[in-house]
Amino acid sequence: MAEERAQRRLAAIVAADVVGYSRLVELDEGGTLAALKERRKQILDPLVREHNGRIVKTMGDGVLVEFASAVNAVSCAIDVQKGMATANQGLADDRRILLRVGINLGDVVVESGDLYGDGVIVAARLQTMAGPGEIYVSDNIYDQVRRRLFCDFDALGPHAIKNIVEPVSLYRISTATLSQGSGAKASLPLPIKPSIAVLPFTNMSNEPEQEVFVDGLTEDLITDLSRAGGLFVIASNSVFAYKGRHEDVRRIARELGVRYVLEGSARRAAGRVRINAQLIDALQGDHLWAERFDRSLEDMFAVQDEVTSRIVEALVGRLTDAPARNRPSNLKAYDYCVRARSLGLQTAGAAREAIFLLERALALDPDYAEAHRLLALNLWMSWEFWDQPIVPYRQRAVSEAQRAVTLDPHDAGNRWVLGIILGHERRWEESDTEFDLALTLDPNHADAWAMRADLIVLCGRPAQAIEHVHKALRLNPHPPGWYYWMLGQAQYAIRDYEAAVRTLRRPETYRATSRRLLAASLARLGRLDEARTEAQLFLMNNPNFTIGQWAASQPFRDETMRQHFVEGYRLLDLPE
Repeated sequence: MAEERAQRRLAAIVAADVVGYSRLVELDEGGTLAALKERRKQILDPLVREHNGRIVKTMGDGVLVEFASAVNAVSCAIDVQKGMATANQGLADDRRILLRVGINLGDVVVESGDLYGDGVIVAARLQTMAGPGEIYVSDNIYDQVRRRLFCDFDALGPHAIKNIVEPVSLYRISTATLSQGSGAKASLPLPIKPSIAVLPFTNMSNEPEQEVFVDGLTEDLITDLSRAGGLFVIASNSVFAYKGRHEDVRRIARELGVRYVLEGSARRAAGRVRINAQLIDALQGDHLWAERFDRSLEDMFAVQDEVTSRIVEALVGRLTDAPARNRPSNLKAYDYCVRARSLGLQTAGAAREAIFLLERALALDPDYAEAHRLLALNLWMSWEFWDQPIVPYRQRAVSEAQRAVTLDPHDAGNRWVLGIILGHERRWEESDTEFDLALTLDPNHADAWAMRADLIVLCGRPAQAIEHVHKALRLNPHPPGWYYWMLGQAQYAIRDYEAAVRTLRRPETYRATSRRLLAASLARLGRLDEARTEAQLFLMNNPNFTIGQWAASQPFRDETMRQHFVEGYRLLDLPE
């Protein structure tokens, strides 16, 4: 029989081991082994999954991990070292568990799941050369990541590697990179497209009530840039996490995973608007563009268009102009709509306030598409989740969403809102069409990616739903709480109950209606006392909930998935 040909592939290999493992075991064998097991569970395994890696094998105090991407390999190694540093805080020096890490990109031989070859040998040799808490990378890794990650490297020059013919140029990831806040957020890899975050503009007027107006200006610029095409744009919820915080622009860019940052200020007074804006390359520290505008208030939207076109031209060159947005004809209506935006989608009380403000906006400007869209969304949430009457809210939600699309068919927000509402009307093909159009018009629309995950779960495809939420979280790293609701729902659906519990206990979503999913996940894990406590807390805020009404109202396309949720709720003794 012919000899079977070995499988080969290119891979980024991470080799890591514990410094002074024998000494730690000698000091406290049981404690050391327990600590290593816990750190693998809490730090290594989740981070490898998050960065799409594969643990090839563990060797006592060492581990070998394979990645398809050099960027993912380095990002994961940095996050692991930061996680280990945090876990070591408060421990005596002789009890700290320190890793040394080597990373190489090379050709590997695959046999029965294990890896062999020069690619693995070089990674292992680099690991032995690294010091405690350090990461050494080969030149081919460095070449792949130096323009994609916010990392500083120390060049160590060429080194001879045992059993490797040619010297390998080595780089050490700098101490500054690894120590950027053990409480600091990890850097995100830069997208392939030019990437930008629009930081909240500063209100330069003496009137606090103008704060909402200036925030609205920031949100509109984000929307306009998202529609322009050719850019990766961070969602507004994430940039507003930095409002009022005087932090280094490079650090913000690193945490959001973007190269460019737009910052500025605005003053609205005496019928005029004055805007200062500057575009910064956070990777190089350069100012690419700066401009001042002093216009009549009626020209504010023209100024927004001009700022957007200048940024797009600076970053990606001239593109085909996007269709004009539906703009309000009445500035008071705009003010009402911006106030409604700021209320979010978290509570029944906020929805009532938003509906009141949006109805006032539409009384002043009946053809204001965004006001129709936000009204539709709040009406739908009110009857679907917050015990408001189905009649007339349900039909009004459909009508308002359709009106928004008629007024501005090129607005991705209008399309996805109509899509989610039609999905819950079981008009599935129309819903799919609207979501497809939304993400074609604006691939940066994080809310559309996250909300579509709800309908994908109900179709019986939870793995795809998780991918959608992860895309949304990359575009919106500081999201509203309902993103975690969508993620927890998908994790429950795929039967990853431990992950669902972690997600649904996040403070952003814990006290929301998603609590019933948390309770069901706990019940599936056999933690019935905790589960029933959460179920009772859920019922305090949702006294009219019944399993039958809920199951009938949800637009499942997969009956097995419906039963999976119903069975989980029955474990909680919720009302039938």
